[in-house]
Amino acid sequence: MNTEALKDLLYKIADDQLILGHRNSEWTGFGPMLEEDIAFSSMAQDKLGHSLAFYKILHELGEAEPDTVAFTRNANQFHNCQLVELPIGEYDFSLIRHFLFDNAEILRFDMLTRSSYEPIAKVATKLKGEVKYHVLHANTMIKQLGSSTDEAIERLQNSLNEALPYALGIFEKSKFDNELIAEGIFEGEEKLQTQWLENIKKVLSQTHLELPDLNTITPKFGGRYGEHTEHLQPLLDEMAEVFSIDPTAEW
Repeated sequence: MNTEALKDLLYKIADDQLILGHRNSEWTGFGPMLEEDIAFSSMAQDKLGHSLAFYKILHELGEAEPDTVAFTRNANQFHNCQLVELPIGEYDFSLIRHFLFDNAEILRFDMLTRSSYEPIAKVATKLKGEVKYHVLHANTMIKQLGSSTDEAIERLQNSLNEALPYALGIFEKSKFDNELIAEGIFEGEEKLQTQWLENIKKVLSQTHLELPDLNTITPKFGGRYGEHTEHLQPLLDEMAEVFSIDPTAEW
């Protein structure tokens, strides 16, 4: 089994969860309604826990301690897709990002429950239930707001148009993609994207929102290989502020 391929897969999953978890946490105290404030805060906590679970597997494979991995790397050392690092913007953008990302993540976790690498399969099986509720929340809100007022529909459509190129970056292929498929570790980004498109189209068909023509869109790739927007490094600096003061501190 190719250890480097395993690490590459684990890093992109863990980094996605860590960065989006911090972005979602920025809604704490600022949600458009109390229920959404609580929902985004709860999902943020879940995602940080998910990142820790995958960083622990990386540590078992010889990487540094989870806190060290999370708080001491620079932007060009992160493997997250660019979608998760974008600022939260208005609520409509964060909701669309939540919808696009978590519908991909539930499928990824489902695939990973069948992974030939047992530690990944166990973690994915354990965490899949939490992601299921994230997807339920996202789909419910998209259906409600995407079929409501003209303003809500217009705002969501604009955010969907903006976010979709970045969402396609979720499925940027690893250089190890074929090896992971051959060894039964992961079923591959292409299969994941195909299933994701089917699922989000089903949800959008129940609204007044339209999925832009993918043939006219250039995916925002690069994140899986350390190429990020100008938004990631400032977020990492903020995340690491306390850890940088005293890395040995215990709470």
